[in-house]
Amino acid sequence: MAPRAKDDEVVFALSGKWISWAHTAVAYCAFLGSLITGLYLHYHKIVENEYYGYPQEWFPSVSATIGDRYPERSVFQVFIAMTSGPRFALVFLYYILTNRPDTTLPKFVLGVGIFRTLTCGGWTYVTSTDDHGWHDIFMISYLVATLPWTLGCIALSPKANPIALKWRKRLATAFFGTLVPLIYFFIQHKVHKVAGAYTTYAFFEWALILLDVGFDAVTALDFEGFELTVRDIQGASRGKSSQVADAVLEKEKDKPIGQAFEAGFSLDEVLDAAADVYNAYIFWTLLTSLGLVVWYFPLWHMGISGYEVAVMSTVSPFLLCSRSLRSIVTQNLRYVHLSSLIGLTAYLIKTPELRLLAVSFAVAATCLAWSATWYAERSSSTRMEARALAWSIGLIASSLAKFGNHTNNPLWPIVNAENGGWNKVGFVLAVAAVLRSTRRDTYNRGGMEGSQNVTGSPLLAGLGLGGLFFGMHSLLSDSSTMILWVWDGYPVRGPIAANGVVTLLFMGLGVLHYFHFQEDGLNWISFGFVGLGAFLVTSFHHWTGYFGACCLALELVSMAPPLIASAVRHGPVAFGVGFLVYNIMVLAHVWVVAYAFVPGGPLMREHTDWVMAAMVLLIAAGISAQPKSKPKSKGSRKPKNVGQNRTRSYYVYVLGGLELLAISISYLRFPTNDYVPYHKDDKVISAGIWTVHFSLDNDMWSSERRMRDLIKEMEIDVIGLLESDLQRIIMGNRDTTQYLAEDLGMYVDAGPGPDKHTWGAALLSKFPILNSTHHLLPSPVGELAPAIHATLDCYGEQVDVVVFHSGQEEDPEDRRLQSEYLAKLMKESPRPLILLSYLVIKPQEGNYNTYVGEKSGMKDIDPSDWDRWCEYILYKGIKRSGYARVSRGTITDTELQVGKFIVGQQESSDEQIAEEHVGEGLRFPSIFRGQGRRGHAYHVFDEPRYYN
Repeated sequence: MAPRAKDDEVVFALSGKWISWAHTAVAYCAFLGSLITGLYLHYHKIVENEYYGYPQEWFPSVSATIGDRYPERSVFQVFIAMTSGPRFALVFLYYILTNRPDTTLPKFVLGVGIFRTLTCGGWTYVTSTDDHGWHDIFMISYLVATLPWTLGCIALSPKANPIALKWRKRLATAFFGTLVPLIYFFIQHKVHKVAGAYTTYAFFEWALILLDVGFDAVTALDFEGFELTVRDIQGASRGKSSQVADAVLEKEKDKPIGQAFEAGFSLDEVLDAAADVYNAYIFWTLLTSLGLVVWYFPLWHMGISGYEVAVMSTVSPFLLCSRSLRSIVTQNLRYVHLSSLIGLTAYLIKTPELRLLAVSFAVAATCLAWSATWYAERSSSTRMEARALAWSIGLIASSLAKFGNHTNNPLWPIVNAENGGWNKVGFVLAVAAVLRSTRRDTYNRGGMEGSQNVTGSPLLAGLGLGGLFFGMHSLLSDSSTMILWVWDGYPVRGPIAANGVVTLLFMGLGVLHYFHFQEDGLNWISFGFVGLGAFLVTSFHHWTGYFGACCLALELVSMAPPLIASAVRHGPVAFGVGFLVYNIMVLAHVWVVAYAFVPGGPLMREHTDWVMAAMVLLIAAGISAQPKSKPKSKGSRKPKNVGQNRTRSYYVYVLGGLELLAISISYLRFPTNDYVPYHKDDKVISAGIWTVHFSLDNDMWSSERRMRDLIKEMEIDVIGLLESDLQRIIMGNRDTTQYLAEDLGMYVDAGPGPDKHTWGAALLSKFPILNSTHHLLPSPVGELAPAIHATLDCYGEQVDVVVFHSGQEEDPEDRRLQSEYLAKLMKESPRPLILLSYLVIKPQEGNYNTYVGEKSGMKDIDPSDWDRWCEYILYKGIKRSGYARVSRGTITDTELQVGKFIVGQQESSDEQIAEEHVGEGLRFPSIFRGQGRRGHAYHVFDEPRYYN
């Protein structure tokens, strides 16, 4: 026992609260001191941003104030250095106050506090001018660590001090609530370029600083009972702080979420949860890859190929209906899971047919393994729930992996080391995850029958699973799918791709929603929100439609564990029915757009609304099949299950890590909107058209990186992409335009969304898109013809660009009506206009004379080019200076055509001139002459053409 201090030994004593007050005072001095200095010395400079200055913008942001100018930067750095001592002391004192032997949460919060303090020093002393990359890394790390620090401090707040807890909750609520308008006004500034928006954003940014420092100032109330003393003796004092209970958990101890954190922390069990989630991530990786490799074959056959039968590999759970097979599978789950990993090695197979075979086998194995796993755990609600939770969070992990890789999963069989794949690392981790996840025996071996006296229909339970599987795969397997459903062109009036983090956050909230309500949450109220979400996302655009998307994300994830538990009680046949119904829904949601190529297609033509209604009704069937629990007596409570609560807590830790990673990725992916054309001094627009064949190349590889290389090396400023809508299960729920836009530095309009039933048209531009309108041209018989009509700000002048894909050759009446519609649209445009199109015509014949001539006011970029059939570039009111055709290599089945135009100059003659008479900025790159590069070369004319 440590000796008690004698009064005459104490030479100095300080109340602990002064540590907090010192930290607060010095931190506020750092920010406010630099603000006052900056306003006094450099007011007009620090209020100016990339778009506006004073008087449109009249108050500086935090970063502009503390950033790069002397002496305000020095004022900030000096005071922040002085803050470090009290800051470290505050973090350690809070650990001493809250430490107790039965939990590691105080240690975790201590680590976060230290990490947060160090990263603060990072972004303080490494400014964006010094090293933009490291400055962002430190800043993102600091912001991400703020969430666990805030929540951890609230969770550990001593119950003996309710005032401190109250203020922590108030300040935390205000802090996170401020993020919403902060993000809104940042988007208004960065995307919409609204004058004055950055000033409003700056006020919210300063509010975050005040609230952040104020949150830590609350520790002054906790530290009043501490006294720091200096004693004039030798030796060190050792003591234990009294155990302090967790106020929040004490208050919430009888609620499911609160119970989840009551038990102790075990790193070993966290690793178990992470292994389960990664194993589930592999399931979703394999399932989402099947459609991609199947799609390759009808894509190249231009119709039913026969390989589509591979989608039926998912119905393997029907094998569990056999008692003997069920016994074999449940006793060898580890090996069934391991056998599914052959799908991760399929990228090594060069032959597309064999690659499809490998993936099909893997999908059959993983569907069988997961269904058997759920069924085998049926006697333990804890283990059953854990597997279902892992499966749901695995979908979030899969969607997150795609969010971080621009909608490609890095373990898919269409990627490799050359085009963004992480196949080897993913396979090694998958083996480790399966071995760890399956090391514990299941409770039910040998095909024991399920629960007795279960009411309800296995068929209805299977229908519910089918609706759930389809909804989660079609809408939630990529964070941008429903964003593109509600996208409707410029100006931006709804979410953009970087806002996919919101979808991921609502999916995470779905897990917490399930924790709170558990199986009681599977009710008709939740069904109502599913129906509302489906209606809104199908019927409305912009934020209204996206609100429906968020409802679906939350409810579908929340419903997964109880629907799976219900199916388990009804026996393995429910899983077979579920995957069969899922397959039917997958085909239906492809039929709505592929109606021109499939039997019975016209019946489903453009009926996404039918598909969504069917999904909702299927989920209703699953809810009605849920076994009825006995009514609880008044005042009764469900008994605590400590093991179950502990297991849930570990999945929350994994989920929290995934969501923090999603926030970081969103920050990094937010568009900069500071793009510059390749030859701005010559006022040149280099415009191209390319039919990209759904970003699958001739050999079944994802092709966006090679597309990026050609577009960059051809120095294209504006490009229209056709056959670009990949947001369906059969196409992997991808969006190639995200990668191209972010890597090339271009604005993007993805065109009519997946709910518009087209094969897609997209526009990418180095120039700001002022306005864009989406069109669906008359198509009474054949496939829908999409068009984008956009107005660009090109060197201060407005230029219209139209991207258009006409109907197929078999429907001449469709193409005639479309030519008249588009001719009228182009004729009515009062601005210079460039058409980037796929017309399916012969030069000088038929509809060509509607697109080119008096009816449209348009000219052909090269009337003498007789060797065209599909792609055409037309123009009016602008000078054409060059034209080139570039061979496709193995990327797609269509060449790239490019035209060069000079802004501010009128149309000229068709006289061709030699390249030496053309300025450097107007010339096409020379690297594609002769043999060219990577299979791309100028062809047909063997060189570009230039015009006087």
